[in-house]
Amino acid sequence: MPTLITADGVQLHYTDTGGEGRPLVLVHGWPLSGASFEANIPAFAAAGYRVIAYDRRGFGRSDQPETGYDYETLSDDLASLLAQLDLNDAVLLGFSMGGGEV
Repeated sequence: MPTLITADGVQLHYTDTGGEGRPLVLVHGWPLSGASFEANIPAFAAAGYRVIAYDRRGFGRSDQPETGYDYETLSDDLASLLAQLDLNDAVLLGFSMGGGEV
């Protein structure tokens, strides 16, 4: 599982199907991880999307810092993912608490 580093130094883990399709970024809810989308990823990829699912800070394999769980920081994390993976015109799909960033 690849990683990226946010502006405040937190390491986030993500999966990426790759490909040339329109990016679809999956944002999980509390207390899950990007793995909660494992059953959905093949269908989205088969529909032509480049699918990216990440573990938000504090969840899954990502770092678990003591701070940064407000929506502003979580949104900054999502922005870091979009920028570092050069995702343009991405579809954002947030589940439960993950909808806060979206």
